[in-house]
Amino acid sequence: MDLIEKYFSDFTPRQLDQFRALEDLYKDWNSKINVISRKDIDHLYENHVLHSLAIAAAFSFPPGARIIDIGTGGGFPGIPLAIFFPEVEFLLADSINKKLTVVKEVAAAIGLDNISTRHTRVEEIRDRKFDYAVSRAVAPLKDLWNWSRPILLKRPSTEEYPASGLICLKGGDLAREISESGVKPSLIEVFDLFPEEYYREKYLLYVHR
Repeated sequence: MDLIEKYFSDFTPRQLDQFRALEDLYKDWNSKINVISRKDIDHLYENHVLHSLAIAAAFSFPPGARIIDIGTGGGFPGIPLAIFFPEVEFLLADSINKKLTVVKEVAAAIGLDNISTRHTRVEEIRDRKFDYAVSRAVAPLKDLWNWSRPILLKRPSTEEYPASGLICLKGGDLAREISESGVKPSLIEVFDLFPEEYYREKYLLYVHR
């Protein structure tokens, strides 16, 4: 938790309590339903929470915006972002229902009321539109863009907020993946946001609608 406070200093007491509660909640639920690898659970804040918040460090979202987290798994990046942006609505989608059980229980335990969940593949969603899509290491960029593009609104950019689009966290050598995607994403190095060794060769990719 110290790592979160190292890079963000303007949380409300409620947000701090919510972030602090995540460690015990995830350790408890992970012992029942494995959503985080055993080697990672002891580094929850660095490997999962702060990593998710790289999106918040680079982008701001307007109140009332609707965001879908594609393949949320145990709730990343959706839950940390929902804590960070309490006035933004998040839909956390995953094809594995037991992972969403953890998401719902964690959200309920910390009083996080700006998220909903859906047990589905994102390509099957036809009834809702979103301002932004976020994702973390779920699928190749080409697939993520093909899935998200049909459900994204066309919100133009402003001085404060980015245009509607896909924002995803990825790592490693992305040259081939970007080439095969057919899009030209903006690229931000997470290490430039959080200069910790863990974030070397980890990136934020943004493709606007």
